[in-house]
Amino acid sequence: MARALRIQCPGGRYHVTARGNERGKIFWDDVDRFHFLELLSDLGKRFGTRAHAYVLMDNHYHLLLENPEPNLSRAMHWCNVSYSVWFNVRHRRSGHLLQGRFAANIVQDDAGWQEVARYVHLNPIRVARFGLDKSARAASHAGPIAAPSAELVAERLRALHEYRWSSYPAYAGYRQPLSWVWRESLERLCGGNTEAERRAALREYTEEPVRQGVLEPPWQRLVAGVMLGTAGFAEKLRQQAHGNPREQKALRASTCAASWEQIVAALEQAKGESWNDFAGRHGDWGRDAALWLGRRAGRLRLAELGRLVGNMDYAVVSKAVARLEQRMRTDPQLRAQLASVQLRLSK
Repeated sequence: MARALRIQCPGGRYHVTARGNERGKIFWDDVDRFHFLELLSDLGKRFGTRAHAYVLMDNHYHLLLENPEPNLSRAMHWCNVSYSVWFNVRHRRSGHLLQGRFAANIVQDDAGWQEVARYVHLNPIRVARFGLDKSARAASHAGPIAAPSAELVAERLRALHEYRWSSYPAYAGYRQPLSWVWRESLERLCGGNTEAERRAALREYTEEPVRQGVLEPPWQRLVAGVMLGTAGFAEKLRQQAHGNPREQKALRASTCAASWEQIVAALEQAKGESWNDFAGRHGDWGRDAALWLGRRAGRLRLAELGRLVGNMDYAVVSKAVARLEQRMRTDPQLRAQLASVQLRLSK
C-alpha cells in the first residue's frame, strides 16, 4: 500500500485527523477523552507542538497543530501509539485501534487557517440529526433547499455551544479555556479590538453557516490532497516533500494551479465578451465566477482575489464566492458552464 505523502517544515500549520479502525469508536467514555487530551497537552513539552484547536468525536478526532520544528510525524506517532496502547490495556482488547496512519493537510495562510478552524469546530453538528451531514450537502448541490426553522437553528447552536470535547466553547466564551491551547492566532483572525469583540466576531464567523443551513468544507481547494494554499506555496512544498512520486499520487498531482490571467481568459471565452464588459455589470455572474474559480482552480487566497478585482475586502470576496455557489445550486446551465471552464483550466 502506498504511504501517505508527508510534508514537514519548520513552523508548519496542519489539520490532523485519524479515524477508528473499520470506523469503530476510539473514545468509549469520558475517561478515554480526558486521557487523549492529556496526551495532546504533552505534545508541547515533548515536541514543541502548539495545539490551536481540537474536536473529539466518537470514532475520530480533528486537530489544528503548529510545529515550530519539522517533527509532526514523530509527535503524532508518539500520541497515537501512546493512546492506542493505553486504550487497549484499559479496555482489555488487542489489535489496531486506528485506521492506518494519521492524515495531515498543511495550511498556508491565515484565511485558510480560519476556514479550517471553522470546519473543525462545526464537526459536532455536521451529522444527520441536525440535517448537516454529507447527504444533506449533496442535496444542497442538487438544487435549492428550504431554510432551516428557527427551532432547528436553536437546537444546532445549543449542541455546538454545549459540546464538551471541542475547543470552540472556550473560543466563543461559553467555557474557560484550557491553558495549553494556543488561542492567539485564531482569536485575532475574525477582527475586534477587545477580547469581547474578538469572541463576538469569532462566534459570528463560525455560526453563520449554521443559520444558513449549508456547511461547505474547504477541501475542494486542496492541492494533491494535502496542501491548502496558493500555487507557489504548493510548488515550494512539492520540492521539499519527502516521498516517492512513483508510489504517491499526491506527489505527482502537486502541479501548478491556473493563473488569474488564465481564469479570466477562460471566462471571457465562455461568456463571449471581455472581462471589462461584464466584471462590473450589476447582476452578472462573471465576476463572482472568477472569484470562485480563483479559489478552486487558482487556489488563490481571499485577500489576493480582492486585490485582483479592485481592492475588495476578503470578507466581501468570501460572500461573493458563497453567493455564486448558491446560484449554481439553482441554475443547472450555470453549473454546466463552470464545469466546462474548470475542465478547460485543468488542461
